[in-house]
Amino acid sequence: QLQLVESGGGLVQPGGSLRLSCAASGFSLARFNVGWFRQAPGKEREGVSYIRNGGGGAYYADSVKGRFTIARDNAKNTVYLQMNSLKPEDTAVYYCAADLRVGSDWYTGTDFGSWGQGTQVTVSS
Repeated sequence: QLQLVESGGGLVQPGGSLRLSCAASGFSLARFNVGWFRQAPGKEREGVSYIRNGGGGAYYADSVKGRFTIARDNAKNTVYLQMNSLKPEDTAVYYCAADLRVGSDWYTGTDFGSWGQGTQVTVSS
């Protein structure tokens, strides 16, 4: 079982920034497709961003496009989610997930077999 640990969440004012980290242990995260998801209270899980393995592309939900950036640091075995211009509606628990094979419907999360424990992001003044 892959181990993923998220960090970097917290309380930030609207318009602020946070950088979430998804660190892997015991395996090379570079081999895996990695996604970021979020779930707000009373809402369904939402796919936020996804980065393919092997230097493939990155994808974003329309709600975060232009504000969030996903990136890998293979030397640190970590995938980051840089979140800028945060809005109150970005408030949620954010999870990272990984798998070797992910289809075009990555945003459903159903193809991801390994998940982290989540980190809370709260955007409020």
